[in-house]
Amino acid sequence: MGQYKTPGVYIVEKNAFPNSVVEVATAVPAFIGYTERADNKGKSLLNKAWRISSMSEFVSFYGGAPEAQFEIKKNEDETPIEADFAVNGTDYILDHQGSRYLLYYSMMLFFQNGGGACYVISVGKYDEDIEMSKLESGIKILLKEQEPTMVVIPDAMSLKQASDSITLQQSMLKHCGYVMKNRFAILDIYQGYKDQQDPDGNCIESFRNALGTNFLDYAAAYYPWLNTTIVQTSDLSFGNITNLDILKTLIETEIDASPLADTKKTEIKVQTAELTAKKRAIADGDLHKNLNAVSPLYGTILMAIRSRLNLLPPSAGMAGIYSMVDNARGVWKAPANVSLNSVISPAVEITHDQQEDLNVTTAGKSINAIRSFIGEGTLVWGARTLDGNSLDWRYINVRRTMIMLEESIKLAAKAYVFEPNVSNTWVTIKSMVSNFLTSIWKRGGLAGATPDDAFGVFVGLGETMTPQDILDGILRVTVLVALSRPAEFIEITFQQQMQKS
Repeated sequence: MGQYKTPGVYIVEKNAFPNSVVEVATAVPAFIGYTERADNKGKSLLNKAWRISSMSEFVSFYGGAPEAQFEIKKNEDETPIEADFAVNGTDYILDHQGSRYLLYYSMMLFFQNGGGACYVISVGKYDEDIEMSKLESGIKILLKEQEPTMVVIPDAMSLKQASDSITLQQSMLKHCGYVMKNRFAILDIYQGYKDQQDPDGNCIESFRNALGTNFLDYAAAYYPWLNTTIVQTSDLSFGNITNLDILKTLIETEIDASPLADTKKTEIKVQTAELTAKKRAIADGDLHKNLNAVSPLYGTILMAIRSRLNLLPPSAGMAGIYSMVDNARGVWKAPANVSLNSVISPAVEITHDQQEDLNVTTAGKSINAIRSFIGEGTLVWGARTLDGNSLDWRYINVRRTMIMLEESIKLAAKAYVFEPNVSNTWVTIKSMVSNFLTSIWKRGGLAGATPDDAFGVFVGLGETMTPQDILDGILRVTVLVALSRPAEFIEITFQQQMQKS
């Protein structure tokens, strides 16, 4: 209020309500990977964080699916792998050519499972090799963004070396738990489509041994990979096969062994002869339909290709589950005991006993299992961070709820930077934080029968500050919260009693 010098009527407005804490978004993942293109009406989006909210937006900015190419080979290894199909007793495998780009299909899995707003960082195009250094550079780009709350890199599973994948995941942990301290990493297991008893090694043991111990409470890992329905057979044709001469020979062998009339066989062979005359990038629609109609083997090969492409790491699907649970129940609800959409089954079936070592281990690196249950489908059956032995940060929802509370209160407190460090400011901040935590408690985010049981806010001279703190310009606020934890183990005791009548 200024000093009045001229007679008159002066209007003075006063704020009736204090500042409030606004709850920050919790379900905004950032995806890093390779795309077909990266532009917005001619302006490059390469190595830039771009916000989208639907799959149609992703396609408009980043293009479509990668053109998967497979070579048909006889299974003649000294240690034969499982064949994709067989003809006249000879096993054949489909060898994927080039790098396997996972981001496009992972984005579809994300949106299928409840995903919404997210950020995408394209670090390269489909004609480039997948490199750890480029994916790691995408993490650095996120330093300039405030909104993302999760980091997901499906293409880490396509790196040629497991050590590169681990190095990239360690960078994700450092970014989330040391640099930003307000993000959560969702990790996949390298070669997580393999059983733990695989002759080539235990993928879980390799992951745990190599990951290290830093910032484990800012991440969760999921096993196994998923057999999805993202890719449809209608998306495939002989254009996905590189050696069409082998395909032609196999189909003609099948036709010769069929009970069709010779004239019909000749007619079909005239059609199959067109295969070698076509460029593999051009899939003739009529020829594809004809082959589908007359050759069961052709359909079998396409189904095998579809199964290979539909084998996806679960991280993007879990990002969608996090988003769905956050929006439906709140970030304090554990993202578990929830079914996955567009998923047929886990790549590896896990039993109750097999999950014991995944969930609880002496090393503390808990791996969340994805399991199939009769009559229920495929469920997420774990809710632990990688810091599974920590009583503070064992559960995903506890860590993510604390991140939400910290960021929300931090942003609201910025309004009081450079305000007088006196009791009026202390009371205002205390009431602001208390009102916010009360609203969270009412929604079930904090444990306790009353607000006093659920949280406490302390600020003041002699309570949280010393006279020296005030001279140094420091205002200290202490917030105690009782976070809700999931009932991970439910024990029901039965006992017989004496007959009473």
